[in-house]
Amino acid sequence: MTTASAASGPVGPIEVGPGDARYEALRRGFNQRWIASPDYIVVASSTADVVAALGAFLTRADAGSSSSRVSVRSGGHCYEDFVCADDVAVIIDVSTMNGVYYDPAMDAYCVEAGATNWHTVTQLYHRSGLAVPGGSCYSVGAGGHISGGGFGLLSRLHGLTVDYLHAVEVVTVRDLTHAEVTVARKDSPEPALRDLWWAHTGGGGGNFGVVTRYWFRGLPQPPAQVLTRALSWEWGIFKDDPGKFKDLVRRYGEFFEGERTGEGPELLREFDFRDLFTLLKLTNHTAGKVGLVLQLDGTREDSIDRLNRFLDWLAPEDAYPQTPFDVQMGEHQALYEHYIPTRLPWLTATQNLNGSGPSRCGKYKSAYHTANFTEDQLDTIFVRLTDEAYTNDQALLQVDSYGGRINDVDPADTAVPQRSSVLKLQYQSYWTWGEDANRDGVYDYQDALADPDIAEPHLNWIRGFYEEMYGATGGVPVVPAPDQPEELNTDGCYVNYPDVDLGDPDLNTSGQPWHHLYYGANYPRLQHAKAYWDPRNVFRHAQSIRLPGTEQPRNSQGAATDQLGNSRRSEP
Repeated sequence: MTTASAASGPVGPIEVGPGDARYEALRRGFNQRWIASPDYIVVASSTADVVAALGAFLTRADAGSSSSRVSVRSGGHCYEDFVCADDVAVIIDVSTMNGVYYDPAMDAYCVEAGATNWHTVTQLYHRSGLAVPGGSCYSVGAGGHISGGGFGLLSRLHGLTVDYLHAVEVVTVRDLTHAEVTVARKDSPEPALRDLWWAHTGGGGGNFGVVTRYWFRGLPQPPAQVLTRALSWEWGIFKDDPGKFKDLVRRYGEFFEGERTGEGPELLREFDFRDLFTLLKLTNHTAGKVGLVLQLDGTREDSIDRLNRFLDWLAPEDAYPQTPFDVQMGEHQALYEHYIPTRLPWLTATQNLNGSGPSRCGKYKSAYHTANFTEDQLDTIFVRLTDEAYTNDQALLQVDSYGGRINDVDPADTAVPQRSSVLKLQYQSYWTWGEDANRDGVYDYQDALADPDIAEPHLNWIRGFYEEMYGATGGVPVVPAPDQPEELNTDGCYVNYPDVDLGDPDLNTSGQPWHHLYYGANYPRLQHAKAYWDPRNVFRHAQSIRLPGTEQPRNSQGAATDQLGNSRRSEP
């Protein structure tokens, strides 16, 4: 491999090591909690580069560095330290592999693993008028987003990204002597290849090899125009009236549960709302406002009426005075211009709503809900968001509408088993280092290393919130058993919002391991694919698919560890 300056032309895989000006940027991802110190980062521009990079890693591993692992990055948005961690020797960065094009040989649209959501949107739509129904965070890379079963604002109308996946190209390592390129199709004649394809329809990244390309067939056409609105309510109307807050959140859940059950408000029987996607942002009270973002098909003649009817039912304006969405809430910047119902071309609206937020530290948790919140859960949400002891205006619970077309697919057809949920929850807390702990005159990650207490209040808040929210089921949103005697309103967690706490026996007392919360009954098939395609466990991290017959090790304190015994509870 070659070390090249940034001004050099294409020379194959490029190693970026300590001393290179790019090293500081490339050894970290979006979440500033996780900053690795690898021997080098490989910038791969082709599948051949990935093969060469893995070959070099395997050779060096044979030479004595097998105690460290290789990781892969496309967009760099992994929430946990699966890519950037102390035990990572080499990061393979595929972000420059970002082609999006029609492949006549495959008769399918190809999206390379490094393509971001926004690049995929623009290239596909400009050329074909089609869309992968992916996420609205513009800088997320396809490599992890697709393999984890990515979703977005079109998913209630058109399903998940993986519902259209026809084939995947993966650089695999079946022994420790060489890497090879494998193309697995949905209709491959060999069962092992079909298993590899299926494993990438929700099995998550970093498990089976290095994804280099995806191919899609039957992609949907998004609405030519969409109707958007972004509004908020002052926290002041809720602080002294918990019932008003809980009524709002209860009605929100009731609407989407009613859509699935055939009950709920009458307007669900008057109109089809599958094109409605909403994001309810239940913020910490110090943010000053609770937010709501909505998108509908703007080509339908009834779109304005449906939008207004929904809002009138959810939050009548005489009781819930509306205000502009004019403060940042999580990954969304202020959306003041969308306070008035706005009809825009779908591509333009997607650009307007395409946020990632600033690079900072973050902790996240997730839950699928198959039914509305319980009264105890509504109480918990209010109490935790108004806790005067925790004043972080960038902490929130985001509740996305879910279901619709997503739930038309059988749980076993893809590796995503959650096909009956109506709400998808993301618990979020963001912070910056906030103090010059090491007294070098600047704020950066070294301050967190010098003072772990910087992260502690944020981690304690989100963990306590989650544990109380699901206290009745062992602190986590459990997957119901087929013969579950009592009704539950949860169905596990989203693998693309990974949370290592799910493997901590002090925080998860449900009896359901982390992999069951992510994959449910689909996990054994994923293990079967792992055993065939990565029998040496080259591709591993704290929550990677385990080889059959193995269990996640724990250290002497009971904390979950990786395959090398490294604790996953580091907290910069």
